[in-house]
Amino acid sequence: MITAAGLAGYAVLVGVVVPSLLARAAWVHRAPAAAVLAWQGLMVTFVVATALSVYHVVTAEQHAHDGLIGLLTACGLPADAPSAGGAPPTVGDALAIAAPVMVVLLPAAWLIRCVWRARRAVNRQLDVLTLVGEPAPEYGATIVDHGIPAVYCLAGRRARVVVTSGALDVLTDEQLRAVLDHERAHIAGRHHLVKILVDAFSRAFRGLPLARHAKEQTNLLLEMIADDRALRHHSRDALATAMYEVAAGRAPAAALGAGGSGVLIRLRRVLAPQPRPHRVAWLSIVVATIVAPLLPLTIACVP
Repeated sequence: MITAAGLAGYAVLVGVVVPSLLARAAWVHRAPAAAVLAWQGLMVTFVVATALSVYHVVTAEQHAHDGLIGLLTACGLPADAPSAGGAPPTVGDALAIAAPVMVVLLPAAWLIRCVWRARRAVNRQLDVLTLVGEPAPEYGATIVDHGIPAVYCLAGRRARVVVTSGALDVLTDEQLRAVLDHERAHIAGRHHLVKILVDAFSRAFRGLPLARHAKEQTNLLLEMIADDRALRHHSRDALATAMYEVAAGRAPAAALGAGGSGVLIRLRRVLAPQPRPHRVAWLSIVVATIVAPLLPLTIACVP
């Protein structure tokens, strides 16, 4: 049971302790892309560590730890699995495989459901835009007659950037193009897929600190990534003013909007930029993210 306890402790560390530390880390807003990768790595690590911990608890460590057999055993294949001509598998054998598989299938099932719900919501919004939206080729967007300033995008194969008439009234041409580039960055980066993945994890593991922090922080970090992309071609004043003007605008649930929560944090970041982490630090974060989910496999396969 020592291995099972070690894996369970690792899962608790990743799922409970590390998220609050990462959420408060000073570097995450300076390197939002690396921070998003770190959150994804923590989610994968938690699933792997939890699945292996459950497997070891169910089998009471009655399995081999040598070479390929040990690795396959850790992944759910009992070392004493019967051959084709041997005795049929027992209930314990089936449970040893089913228990860790369920840990993996739970977020996978939620992912499928979240993808289906998001696609249905986007298609519903696109149908509405067909009726009430007016194409604006000069901006590459769709204009909607609505008094509250808002700019958002609907990502996917039929991606669309939406601007309300209220936004056109308060934004200058430079400010409008800055915020439009922000939305196009969401589409180009396929940020909607990352949001769906985090949403599925948060629903699968409700109440887990990692699920709560990962969803909140990832949504904010994706906006920061889009801000950085827009700043490549526009001034900080133009983007910050546009963000302030559309801050009150609320995008549909299936959309990614330039306003909404976290605007004050993003405004401070845009107007008072901090130096990015050194390349060595960035590479260290990437390496740690890759190594973290591999560590439970190493623990499980060591004699």
